[in-house]
Amino acid sequence: MKAESSTPPMVFHAIKVDGDSSGEKRMSTDITVVNDWKEVSSDHMHIAPFNFAMVDEGIFRSGFPDTTSLSFLKTLGLRSVIYLCPEPYPGEHLEFLNDNAIQLYQFGIHKSKDQNPCMDIQEGKICGALNILIDAKKYPVLIHCKRGKHRTGCLVGCFRKLQNWCMSEVHEEYKQFAGTKCRISDQIFLEKFDISNISLPASFFDKKY
Repeated sequence: MKAESSTPPMVFHAIKVDGDSSGEKRMSTDITVVNDWKEVSSDHMHIAPFNFAMVDEGIFRSGFPDTTSLSFLKTLGLRSVIYLCPEPYPGEHLEFLNDNAIQLYQFGIHKSKDQNPCMDIQEGKICGALNILIDAKKYPVLIHCKRGKHRTGCLVGCFRKLQNWCMSEVHEEYKQFAGTKCRISDQIFLEKFDISNISLPASFFDKKY
């Protein structure tokens, strides 16, 4: 996934599902990219959240899903949501999680616009979220913060280090989603994050869900 400009991949994806969309019967037709989600009105069309993308098999990322995206999330058959904001999860969203047997894991990382390279990005909470993310029993899982850029980008970047990605690739992916809002402090955090703090299960590189 290469970006030719500083604009991150902010398209919405409409997924057409035949019949039941409970998650037992997942996406059954091709993905259609929709420039304006308001154009989609059919009951069989589902709108992805802002900055939605697949990270790996059974792992997805996005910005905060609004209520128009809940039917799309249902098609993913999610078992877990990793939420990286400190604010309480909205009631309607909690009801959706409960109705669909989805477990919420919240690691409240406070938003900061500070560009200070020494800014604390709360490594302990990133480690806690990673321990959920490497557990295939939690898949399919959605990671999200508010805009799917900084907090989500840091968590995904640390996950990539566990996958032995080189740092240039880690930074490139971070920049694609952060766009013009890239933070030096986030990138320094990714450079310094010590993956030896995470104990990987033996099945990590052969995960199935």
